[in-house]
Amino acid sequence: MEFTESLKKNQHFRYVYNKGKSIANKHLVMYVHKNNKDINRLGISVSKKVCKSVTRSRVTRLIRESYRLMENDIKSGFDIVVIARVSSASLDYFTLEKSLKHLMKKHN
Repeated sequence: MEFTESLKKNQHFRYVYNKGKSIANKHLVMYVHKNNKDINRLGISVSKKVCKSVTRSRVTRLIRESYRLMENDIKSGFDIVVIARVSSASLDYFTLEKSLKHLMKKHN
């Protein structure tokens, strides 16, 4: 991802959870908070409730790839945390991409 870093530390995730605005749909939940940088920072969280590790990794890869392809259309300067719900385990790429686009459009 050219314009995006990853959120890795627990304290960064918690800060976005507490201060950010949440938007949700059937498959994903997204928290967004403005940062003071020129880049976006993306964090992806897939709980053990979703399924086994292979499926969780797959969902994470699909979300990251969907975000990467729409990265040029997203404004810079945000911390974004995407949380996968249990229903996302059985989705194909196009449905997950549509779901993520819906959340991005809702947030502007």
